[in-house]
Amino acid sequence: MTKLLVLDIDGTISGESNTISQRVKEAIAAVQAKGIQVAIATGRMYRSALRFHQEINSTLPLAAYQGAWIQDPANQKIYQHLPLARKTAQQLLDYFEQPQWRSLLSIHFYINDQLYVREVTRETAIYAQRSGITPIAVGDLRQTLDNEPTKILALCDDTEAITNLLGTLRSQYTPAELYLTTSVATFFEATNPFVNKGNAVRYLAEELLGIQNTDVMTIGDNFNDVEMLEYAGIGVAMGNAPDGVQAIAQWVAPTVEEDGAAVAMEKFLLS
Repeated sequence: MTKLLVLDIDGTISGESNTISQRVKEAIAAVQAKGIQVAIATGRMYRSALRFHQEINSTLPLAAYQGAWIQDPANQKIYQHLPLARKTAQQLLDYFEQPQWRSLLSIHFYINDQLYVREVTRETAIYAQRSGITPIAVGDLRQTLDNEPTKILALCDDTEAITNLLGTLRSQYTPAELYLTTSVATFFEATNPFVNKGNAVRYLAEELLGIQNTDVMTIGDNFNDVEMLEYAGIGVAMGNAPDGVQAIAQWVAPTVEEDGAAVAMEKFLLS
């Protein structure tokens, strides 16, 4: 029996409008009324995800940055923070600043829940507007490396370039050294090797709630959701998810614009 539902934000409960639809909100409230806990696991910054957490009235900690940062908004307690090693961040920055990448990529460093960039590019401005965050332009990102970044993001409109970047860096770093993923086709993301949403959901379920993976349902739409879809007793992919994500899910819901998350909740938890 499901005791915990964990939801991704972008492409899952929030679509083009960057808000949660009434139908999805009502489904979440109905799930909670049955005594099932609802949590969020997102690649977003903690600050950027907070309004969604509040909107669904979650009483659990919020798993941000793919789970690198797990914090309870009720008491501000940080349960987990697993940043990247400074040396690894430096190596990635060196790689991104090679001539073939420098002009293509917008690089984001996330430190202490702030966003640091070399300069505010068009891609960064669009990202900042959607996430409700003001980026801090510092010129040389090396200036920020007194601190270890929670996450590094490389943005590029050229999805083929992001695919190539992911492939190249996966051949240079083992999964034990770095967790590499894409959250949308234009976002390359790098975190501490122990970080992924599957581990975040496991932490919420087993460490905080004392339940098993068979008691968990997860809904997501992209490659950064794969681990949590695989972990859960019920793993649901959205209809807008890439084929590779749909292939590992137990069920594929309608798209985010068709309130697919609500349909999945109605099917598995509310029927």
